[in-house]
Amino acid sequence: MSQLQTELRNGVLHIVFNRPEKKNALTLAMYEAANEAFERAATDAQVKAVLIAGEGSSFTAGNDLQDFLSAPPQGEDAPVLQFLRHLASLDKPLVAAAQGFAVGVGTTLLMHCDLVYAAEDAQFVLPFVHLGLCPEAASSLLLPQIAGYQRAAEKLLLGEPFDATEAQAMGLVNRVMPAEALREFAVAQAEKFSRLPAPSLRATKRLLKGLGDQGPQAVLARMRSEEAVFQALLGAPAAREAMMAFLQKRKPDFSAIE
Repeated sequence: MSQLQTELRNGVLHIVFNRPEKKNALTLAMYEAANEAFERAATDAQVKAVLIAGEGSSFTAGNDLQDFLSAPPQGEDAPVLQFLRHLASLDKPLVAAAQGFAVGVGTTLLMHCDLVYAAEDAQFVLPFVHLGLCPEAASSLLLPQIAGYQRAAEKLLLGEPFDATEAQAMGLVNRVMPAEALREFAVAQAEKFSRLPAPSLRATKRLLKGLGDQGPQAVLARMRSEEAVFQALLGAPAAREAMMAFLQKRKPDFSAIE
């Protein structure tokens, strides 16, 4: 069975991470399949909205580190970078349903969604500094806008988990509900868009995302800045130590790294 499932139903294109035995950790192949789905969403008039969800107990544990280390992102055509640009540029409503672990990109992708619903058991983590890396998906721009600088700094610098209640208080999540009700509710919300005029939805989303100097171009520019720093850090000693420690199930030792 495919590790990323897609289905168009009632005007909503469902993009579902389907690797529950690995907490839906994302692989290169999953990013490539997601990019195909987003390209369809952008060009198919039957697609009125997109829903992102995860099977099993977690939304996504972020990048599969083993897969990530074997094929790190190189250049602007890297599938993970294409995925992030699709999130930023989609002009149709984007809805997310997050339960369990939402780690790394599992949290940053939510910042590009128009509606985000979370299960009561959701746990959000931005572990980039712990991995010797920096934020991605323009989260260094978007999270301060959503939550304020101090809260964003706490989450991005310390990388400590936070729950659904705090995510809602920060403005990252619209509504929190029992896990068993999550997907059905998110689907119903996404299907509402199929009954609304598409030109008005696109125009309103463009206005929401594009007011002032923090519009789509600023987001894409921040993504490019983050990507350059991220790729440089990825080859540095701190990232190598952090990822090897994770794979070897030990605590990293950064004592000799300045």
